Amino acid sequence: MKAMFKLVAAASLCAALTTGSVLAQPEREPVTSISQLLERVRTDSRDAAAENQRRLQEFRSERGQQAARVAQARSELAGLEAIARNNQAQFDQNQARIEELAAELRTAQGSFGELFGAARQSAGEFGSLIEASLVSAQHRGRHEALLELAESQTLPERRELDLIWQTMIDEMNAQAEVVTFNTNVLGLGEGSPVSVTRVGPFDAFAQDGGVKYVVWTSDEQNQGAGYRLSVLGTQPPGRVMGMAQSLINGQPGEIVAGPVDPSRGALLAIYKEVPSLTERFEQGGVVAVVIAVLLVFSAIFGVFRIVALLLASSGISAQKRRSTASASNPLGRIMLAYESVKDRSLETIELKIDEAILRETPKFEFGLNFLKLAAAVAPLLGLLGTVTGMITTFTQITLFGTGDPRIMAGGISEALVTTVSGLVAAIPLLFIHSFAASFARSAQQSLEEQAAGIIARHAEERGDA
Repeated sequence: MKAMFKLVAAASLCAALTTGSVLAQPEREPVTSISQLLERVRTDSRDAAAENQRRLQEFRSERGQQAARVAQARSELAGLEAIARNNQAQFDQNQARIEELAAELRTAQGSFGELFGAARQSAGEFGSLIEASLVSAQHRGRHEALLELAESQTLPERRELDLIWQTMIDEMNAQAEVVTFNTNVLGLGEGSPVSVTRVGPFDAFAQDGGVKYVVWTSDEQNQGAGYRLSVLGTQPPGRVMGMAQSLINGQPGEIVAGPVDPSRGALLAIYKEVPSLTERFEQGGVVAVVIAVLLVFSAIFGVFRIVALLLASSGISAQKRRSTASASNPLGRIMLAYESVKDRSLETIELKIDEAILRETPKFEFGLNFLKLAAAVAPLLGLLGTVTGMITTFTQITLFGTGDPRIMAGGISEALVTTVSGLVAAIPLLFIHSFAASFARSAQQSLEEQAAGIIARHAEERGDA
């Protein structure tokens, strides 16, 4: 019985595997006997065989259709190839005819062909110069007719030849002008025209919340965009910008000093490579950061000490005008020390006052040695950065040679920037230390003078003078 059940189960599994991806059947009643299971397996096998036979018939019928489609495609391909051969033959014939006509044209032109060729070459060269000229920012599209003439294959007309020298004269006149006009500038005006002042073909500056230099450049990433006005990435120094403002504010006919870039933008473009103050500081590396931190901390501490010494000096001055001693200021504390021993001998009083002065002295001198040390360490840190920068430079020379100065620029920049940073930090720290030490000596001297006066008055009152 068990063997029979296993055989039926195997048959059921084979039938299930044979059916493959048959659509899911609706849920049927569970089998209650082996005969029912065997009958269900037979039924499923018949259904699977019928389904497979139906699919086979569909494939055979579609195979004929696919063959017809392939034959149709091959026929269309043959027709297109024939058309292509005809077109190629026509193209070769047209090309030969063009060459014959070109030869006839050259023969008919004679010596004029070379003349018109020179005219087209001049038109192309001058058209490129006109397009790159800053004057074209005001008079746009002047170069298009010249470039069309340069690319033309026909004989130029008198009007086209006159256009060359007329455009040259217009360019020469415009190069002598200082004019203001409104136009769009990339990066200014949010798409609206702004006021632009042009100084011949040399430089131009726009007004949009301030004076800014603009340049007439082409978009390197988008070659078809042509030339356009855009804000100079790094503006010149303030003196040059001030001269530009004076030129803009000048009245017609007035002679004013204004900036002129004889290189027509090359010198202004150099400012893009000039590092800003932040970039120069970053070139100093870690040593420059350490110097900056030392300067900031020492300067804050020094200013705090100067303020404390000024307050102490102010308290001493206020105490001089009062006869009642107060413990809130150094002189008052010395007077209180005298009050505590004024009934004793003069030697005891002197010792007690000296002791009080000695207690106040460290308060005045607190932090002065640190300021002196910081002022001395800052240039040493700069020297350290100089040495590390030169080591970097020599390493680059060893690896890459001296052919490209840019390779050595990083190490040299680090060496020089750290040296400057050390000196810049040391100079103000020396001044702060000098002021703090001067205020401390002044306050200490004032205490000693007042102490000597107290002892002198006490000796006079006791008749010990």
